[in-house]
Amino acid sequence: MLPDDHILTEEGLAPKGRGTILLLACGALAREILALKAANGWTHMDLLCLPANLHLWPERIPDAVEKAVKEHRAAYDSIFVVYADCGTGGLLQARCAQLGVEMVEGPHCYAFFEGVEAFAAKGDSEMTAFYLTDFLVRQFEAFVWKPMGFDRHPELIGMMFGNYTRLIYQAQTDDPALDAKARECAARLGLDYERRFTGYGDLERALAARG
Repeated sequence: MLPDDHILTEEGLAPKGRGTILLLACGALAREILALKAANGWTHMDLLCLPANLHLWPERIPDAVEKAVKEHRAAYDSIFVVYADCGTGGLLQARCAQLGVEMVEGPHCYAFFEGVEAFAAKGDSEMTAFYLTDFLVRQFEAFVWKPMGFDRHPELIGMMFGNYTRLIYQAQTDDPALDAKARECAARLGLDYERRFTGYGDLERALAARG
């Protein structure tokens, strides 16, 4: 049974199993990581997710990761941090280095879903693009609409998104319902819509290296 998005947003996910590797991840990646574990038989990997809403306060991510690493380190041979930089300005990478744990490469999940090199190669051509993943399409209200105040002050949309031209939905799965919802999100923000199937990108490759 897949975890509830609201729980992943507010509470995260506790580890289950008796694996040798702990994947310490953002709650926004829980479904994708569980799908990869199931598809590849990675039973030696346990998953611990911190609340996805930490992304609303990225300065809190390094401390939360450190606390989780120290709490669970003794129970595992190794811990792999499944966060990219995620707006911490390099602080998370520095903290992981201090703790002696590895983490996913890249500035954010949009880059590693696309493939970090492929994402970087697009460069200036996508400077005016706003990205959503499967999780963010499902949780658009909680991570975009309400935190930015659009539910109370729709006039802010033009101020905050006036320089954007496209919403790019990076689809991890083929789901017509999510496609329709992402298209609706683009319309609400007044942006052109593009769906781009990425699958799991570098996330899958990073986990496979530990498989």
